Amino acid sequence: MNISVRNAESFVFSPENMEWAEGQFAKYPSDRKQSAVMPLLTRAQEQNNGWVSVPVMEYIADMLEMPYIRVQEVATFYTMYNLKPVGRHVIEVCTTTPCWLRGSDDVVTACKQELGIGFGETTEDGEFTLLEVECAGACVNAPVIAYRKEYYEDLDDRSTRKFIKAIKNGDVPVSGPQTTDRHKSAPRGGPTTLKEFCAAQGGQE
Repeated sequence: MNISVRNAESFVFSPENMEWAEGQFAKYPSDRKQSAVMPLLTRAQEQNNGWVSVPVMEYIADMLEMPYIRVQEVATFYTMYNLKPVGRHVIEVCTTTPCWLRGSDDVVTACKQELGIGFGETTEDGEFTLLEVECAGACVNAPVIAYRKEYYEDLDDRSTRKFIKAIKNGDVPVSGPQTTDRHKSAPRGGPTTLKEFCAAQGGQE
């Protein structure tokens, strides 16, 4: 692939990511490869220490043969793209109405106190970034934190502090419901109908 790249010294896909990108192009008609802009931005963000810089957007624009402004429009519209450097650990707290009704204010307070930063800020040591998001799409398990492509659900003040302290200690917290016995997104207390079927399946799937 022949790519004219501005600021090429600042960002270029690794050989592994370039091979992956070629696989993405194969999913679309040759005249529709611009449809790959979102997955390419996501992979570029992962390679670029968690954020999308101007050189990254220029690189993707050249690769897809589309105007830079159109790539920027995508990157600035979707909150999953970070437009400034972030910490090694990015904690995203959902504060949309269902999470708020279920106590996201307590989760937010716990995060701010444990990390010593507010939304959109990064700790001085560069370890943690705290972000506010809408909506995480896990309303039945509200309130919710997203961390490293996993959801931490049914949170309260205590469980949120425990979650953050675990990360600080170098541990990887177990994802899913944190304060309830619910199975994934099932109702609390287990199944109330089709119990024989669930038992035959070996659980509550």
